[in-house]
Formats: sequence, structure tokens, C-alpha cells
Amino acid sequence: MDLLLLLLLTCAAALPSASSDPDDEACLTQLSQSLRDPLKNLQNWTKSTFANPCSGFTSYLPGATCNNGRIYKLSLTNLSLQGSISPFLSNCTNLQSLDLSSNSISGPIPQDFQYLVNLAVLNLSANRLQGEIPPQITFCAYLNVIDLHDNLLTGQIPQQLGLLARLSAFDVSSNKLSGPIPTSLGNRSGTLPKLNATSFEGNKDLYGYPLPPMKSKGLSVLVIVGIGLGSGLASLVLSFTGVCIWLKITEEKMAAEEGKVSQIMPDY
Repeated sequence: MDLLLLLLLTCAAALPSASSDPDDEACLTQLSQSLRDPLKNLQNWTKSTFANPCSGFTSYLPGATCNNGRIYKLSLTNLSLQGSISPFLSNCTNLQSLDLSSNSISGPIPQDFQYLVNLAVLNLSANRLQGEIPPQITFCAYLNVIDLHDNLLTGQIPQQLGLLARLSAFDVSSNKLSGPIPTSLGNRSGTLPKLNATSFEGNKDLYGYPLPPMKSKGLSVLVIVGIGLGSGLASLVLSFTGVCIWLKITEEKMAAEEGKVSQIMPDY
């Protein structure tokens, strides 16, 4: 009996202790440091929790969901968060859904998101994100949803995003994007889900289908200038004509007066 107990204790000691994945721990630690939490909504995001955020499918971390001991979903929406998105978020390689929407997060979208190869949902909408949309996120081949609306993003929409065969929802409205809408996104063919104009509206210098045709600003200016010149020319002609008539009448009056004077003056 004592020998059996000793064997059980030895086996138990040989088993690895339950701990978090080191990549997940680095991901959560760096993300918490890059974000600012003025309303203290993430008080439980502490170093001790990062060391063991999951137990199987159970998460000890608010806003996180676990799957087989790994973080596979982060939902930190509408928490008044500030700061920026740490590029080390890409260490959460099992992440399938990331929702940081409706906060006040600024800075760029990290190019390192390309390493989130299992990511299916990316929602960073209603923040203050700046810079360009990184084409590297095309490496996230499972992306099904990309929602970036209501930010301050600039530049063109990467052509490469049209290669995402699983993409069914795409929204970049209300940003500062410019240039043409990639045909592979605006005019999708085959069985790929169609995107309508609302996905692209609110970008002053963005154009192309499915947005309505842009009005020709140059033509409008020419028309206005033409009308202005035409009005000026008409006024000039009318003024010149009036002066000519006035001079003609004056000349005739002077001639008549000279005739009267010549009749009155005696001959010498």
C-alpha cells in the first residue's frame, strides 16, 4: 500500500503544472499596458490572472473566452478604453474573434495582425484609429468579418483584401479613405457575398462602384466661371452700347445748338 501511494505521488509530481500558454500571457500583458482604462473596467486584468487566465473552457479574465486552455475570443467593447493596440496582441495565436469597438483607442492597426492566422472576426469600429489599413491582414485567411467603420483611417483600401474568400461582412464607412474601391471588393462575382454602398459611404475622396458616380467638380467650376464671364461680357456690351447712344445723342444736340448759333450770328 505504501509502495502504491509512493508511485502515485511520483507520477503526480512528474505531471506538468497547469499554467497559461506563454504566448497568451505575453499577449494579455502587453495589451493591458498599451491600453488606458480611465473608468477602471479592467481592474481584474492583473499579472496574476494573466499567468493562468483559462482553465479548460473557463476564463478568469473579464472580456475573454477560452477554448481548451487558450484565449480564443476577446470582447472589450464600449469600455471607454484609450491608448493604442499593442502589436504583441498577435501572440494570441489561437484568437478567433477580436472586438475592441466603441472605445477611444487611437494609433494604427498593427501590421502584426497577420500572425493571427485563426482570426475570423475583426471589429475595431467606432474608435480613433489612424493610418492605413495594413494589407498584411490578408494573411488572416479565415477572416469573415472586417468592421472598421467610424475611425480616422486614411489612404487607399488594399487591393489584397479582395483575396479573402470567406469575407462576408466588410465596413469601412465614415473614415478618411481615398482612391478607388478595389473591384474585387466593390464588384464581387460568383458566389461571394455582395457589398453595398453603405460599406464605403462617408469617405470624401473614395470612389468607384458601388458608390454613386462622383459629380464632376471641374465641370461645375467651368460652368460657374462661364456664367460669370458671360454676365460680365453682357454687362460690358450693355455699358458700351449705352455710352455710344449717350455720345450720339450728345453729338446731335451739339450739332443742333451749333446750327442755332450760326443762324443768329451776322454775316461778315
